[in-house]
Amino acid sequence: MSQEFIMHLFREAFFTMLLLSAPVLLVSLVVGLLISVFQAATSVQEFTLTFVPKLVAVAAIIVIMLPWMIDLMVAFTTNLFTQIPSLVK
Repeated sequence: MSQEFIMHLFREAFFTMLLLSAPVLLVSLVVGLLISVFQAATSVQEFTLTFVPKLVAVAAIIVIMLPWMIDLMVAFTTNLFTQIPSLVK
């Protein structure tokens, strides 16, 4: 196992993790920003007003994006398993 292979493996794992988390984080960011603007405009400071819409939006995006996320994880794992024989040199 060479240093280049380890660096490549960590780079691919990090990029895959970034791709998997990006949709959820971006939706949460946008919904939080919209709720914050709404709260600032109306002077309503209610905790559940920020929590519930974010929870619903994140759950919805996970349900919508789940097939793509699973395909991405399967592709990464398959690629990792195909590289295992090259480690035993």
